[in-house]
Amino acid sequence: MIRFDNVSKRYQGTGDALRNLSFEVDRGEMVFLTGASGAGKSTLLRLIAHIEIPTRGQVFVDGVNVGRLSKRQVPAHRRQIGIVFQDNKLLADRSAFDNVALPLVIAGVSDREIPRRVRAALDQVGLLKKEKLLPGMLSTGEQQRIGIARAVVARPRLLIADEPTGNLDPWLSLEIMKLFGRFNQIGVTMLIATHDLNLLDKVRGRRLQLGNGELIDPATDALIF
Repeated sequence: MIRFDNVSKRYQGTGDALRNLSFEVDRGEMVFLTGASGAGKSTLLRLIAHIEIPTRGQVFVDGVNVGRLSKRQVPAHRRQIGIVFQDNKLLADRSAFDNVALPLVIAGVSDREIPRRVRAALDQVGLLKKEKLLPGMLSTGEQQRIGIARAVVARPRLLIADEPTGNLDPWLSLEIMKLFGRFNQIGVTMLIATHDLNLLDKVRGRRLQLGNGELIDPATDALIF
């Protein structure tokens, strides 16, 4: 589902955020991307979504070379990916229902189909009864779950999440990870960036560890070449 071939990303003035990354994530896998702040986790996810493009190397998603997408092709590519942000990025003046519906509206899904799919997504995250509330009326954990519902409402084959539990207490963090696990069980490929290793000890999934923009073997602390 995801393949990085000798990928590097350099920002002018700050140097390489990622260096010579090569790895694969199989379809249906649950993979956790770990590493300290500044290790390159967010940059890696942004490359997958074509928010950034590689300086060197190639990124493939479902067989497509992401770096070669034209501007016209990028929106369709992103519609195939569910994205969960640490800060939710919810629209403060829109209800929970409208926030979740947004990807469907952008994709041109029919007005008749949207309510059914939005309520199904809200039900999956346990917030169906709060569909009319604004984000400011919801707890931090509920806001995060609304963000997850928005990410899955378009039925993506791939979901990427950038520190999705960073603002949550340990109990809520575990609940969010269990929710991701349920989506993975129905076939969604998951790549989740987190620095919370204690949390990962309680869930199943392969780990990829980044250090200073490079992949590290967690068993030996050695760079993977």
